[in-house]
Amino acid sequence: MAVAEVFRALGDPVRLEMVRRIGVGAPATISAISGELGMTRQGARKHLQVLIDAGIVHLVPKGRDVVVQAVPSSMVEASAFIAEIERQWDARLEALKRFVEENP
Repeated sequence: MAVAEVFRALGDPVRLEMVRRIGVGAPATISAISGELGMTRQGARKHLQVLIDAGIVHLVPKGRDVVVQAVPSSMVEASAFIAEIERQWDARLEALKRFVEENP
């Protein structure tokens, strides 16, 4: 299940922060990402591999550097999953509200 892989990958605080940083700015090199997170390039690469396997980011060679780019479409299914859960909770809360208002 692709959604499960996305949530598993984002379940780690380091990877979540990586995705947040990559998503809000221009694509960054692995060195820039690892430097900003205070980890080695190898440590960052291990985290990035999980994100790559989940389809959240991909790497693009640029000369001597490797640029990490977000894959926005990877979040569509996960976003739809969250939206469905929100709709279900909203419906349940609305039903509870009606029940409470009708049965004082």
